Amino acid sequence: MDALTFFAAKLAFETDVSDVAAALPTGDFTLVDTRDLRAWRQGHIPGAVHLPRGMIPIRAARLLAEDRPVVVYCWGPGCNGATRSALALTERGYQVKEMIGGIEYWIREGFPIETADGVVRREPDPLTAPAAGRPVP
Repeated sequence: MDALTFFAAKLAFETDVSDVAAALPTGDFTLVDTRDLRAWRQGHIPGAVHLPRGMIPIRAARLLAEDRPVVVYCWGPGCNGATRSALALTERGYQVKEMIGGIEYWIREGFPIETADGVVRREPDPLTAPAAGRPVP
């Protein structure tokens, strides 16, 4: 496989948190949180659908339109739950992308999360996103 084929394929099946945040308002895809219920309740991306991997055979057809692209996420780079869920959904005929970085990088870049207390947002981590008000060198 050459580099062009590799990188084109990678972009066809992955997206990042900034691209998801920019595209969410268009509603052109369904965002799926694949973590368990405790993690979901701890905080999730507003507008996401909760569908843990183990529930895909039971709930996917009810929660997801077959003709609508799906973007899955889990905890972060140290978790392969989103990859496993992407595989399970792809096996069922869904068009799927994985959001690399997961909710960890979503939060680290300062995007909102929904909790029992409402929608909250943390300051961006300057190691992952430009800090507000800081001059760019």
